[in-house]
Amino acid sequence: MNADESLWRALLEGTAAGVAVLGPDLRYRYVNPALARMNGVEPAAHIGRTIAETVPGVDVGEGVLRMVLADGTPRELLSSGQTRADSPHTTRYWQCTYHRLQGRDGGVGGVGAVIIEVSEDHEAQRELERAKERLLLLDAAAVRIGSTLEMDPTCQELADLLVEVIADTATVEVLDSGPRAHPRPPPDGALRLRRAAMAARPSLRERVRIFGTPGEYVVYQRGSAIPTCLETGRPVVQNLPRDEEIAHSAPNAERVAAYRAAGIHSVLVVPLSARGDRIGTVTLIRAGTSPGFDDEDTAIARALADRAAISLDNARRYTREHGIAVELQRALLAAPGTPHPGVEVATRYLPAGATDLVGGDWFDTLALPGGVTLLAMGDVMGHGVEAAVEMSHYRSMLRVVAGEGDAPDRVLRRMDALLAAAGAQRPGTCLLGLADPARGGCFFASAGHLPPAVVTPDGRVRLLAVLPGPPLGADLRGTYETVYVPWRAGETLLLYTDGLVERRTEDIDASLARLASLVLPHDGEPLDALLARIVHRLAPSAAEDDVALLAARARP
Repeated sequence: MNADESLWRALLEGTAAGVAVLGPDLRYRYVNPALARMNGVEPAAHIGRTIAETVPGVDVGEGVLRMVLADGTPRELLSSGQTRADSPHTTRYWQCTYHRLQGRDGGVGGVGAVIIEVSEDHEAQRELERAKERLLLLDAAAVRIGSTLEMDPTCQELADLLVEVIADTATVEVLDSGPRAHPRPPPDGALRLRRAAMAARPSLRERVRIFGTPGEYVVYQRGSAIPTCLETGRPVVQNLPRDEEIAHSAPNAERVAAYRAAGIHSVLVVPLSARGDRIGTVTLIRAGTSPGFDDEDTAIARALADRAAISLDNARRYTREHGIAVELQRALLAAPGTPHPGVEVATRYLPAGATDLVGGDWFDTLALPGGVTLLAMGDVMGHGVEAAVEMSHYRSMLRVVAGEGDAPDRVLRRMDALLAAAGAQRPGTCLLGLADPARGGCFFASAGHLPPAVVTPDGRVRLLAVLPGPPLGADLRGTYETVYVPWRAGETLLLYTDGLVERRTEDIDASLARLASLVLPHDGEPLDALLARIVHRLAPSAAEDDVALLAARARP
């Protein structure tokens, strides 16, 4: 071995791995230059000292060393901590291999150690784990956030998720415009937002309640955290802010004492924006023993906020479109034509729900010469503004074509031809009836619509056999046929759209049979009351489609 001493020394002094020899008392006998550099201690300063005395900031695992001494079994250990050497890592990690050293006489000479720093690998592994956690959170956000097309519920879903994963308290403030905007402008230089959602851990709920509730408007001073975040589009982090900073960021300086009493010590504000439009901000708060916000928290909060912002922007766009469609449809349906004085008419319209776009259901009445009243019920394919606009085209076209006094089948044929010539994009069904109370009859024709019904004086419902032709604007060949039905004294004609009876889980014949099975004694009650009872009996509480009804009865 003496002959090869130079080779051994070159190996020990040239390797990047730390090498040490510890005596039976676990004090250093030898360290190579690499280990001396790791520890930030000269080699000679190691000799005669224990690991804990040399680098007290390292998790030594002395019990493992004594086990190696006792049974001679080599062992590996992952140690962590900080030595006296400078390092870019907050915590350093080393992979250590220990084995027992024995002399030629078989006696225990100590422990040999080979140490490799794996801080870079450990950081890479941690980053992979953090990336995986972020992906899992984004998956959760995709499921949890945006379950509706309404702004405030979506904001609440975001706040709830943030409190579950990285915040003690979370609030979402949004910029409102249109009908929901505050009637008065904010003070000069200030910013007013509406608090759309708020969530907190159970232990903090009572304490943070004094700071406000969802739905209220909050004014923030210029240069404070929330306006700064909204203007720059970048997160704002305030860990352990001074009282002056809290007073500047809070809606009013009087809240500083309340914030301190609640144990609030850190704030993170991230922007909410999508497709280039500012939506608002998300504020995350930590209190008590929770740590301050770090870069990883900021990345997670921003990723969740960006995911939620898409849903919020969709909800905002939907709300705008829904409002336009509702106003248009309401204006059209609120002003049906005037029937002949000899015919009493009542109508009813029920939208599918607050979160659904309005459909293309429509109805109309029109007094024609000779004491005849036109009754019309239709359903344009689709939902939203386009369907509502197309619905107005159908109604306007009907009034022009039907005003010439033709039979219902001829009116439908002319409308279908005009729609085809105009290149209509949305087909629609239509049921027309010419009600003649003086002669006690009604002429019906159908373009793909469900059959009309009649409610007899004793309350029984009878479906009328009106053969449907092809829908209007569908470019289908077919014919329309006018059917005459008697209309006796006391009988009520009923026209309706498919939303009243159709169910996705059953055949349409079963749905119509359910309507025909009704018994509705009315004894001359107002038509509005009769329609209300029909809706109560047939329409589900959560309708899958819009419902429109029209009832007509001859006046005595």
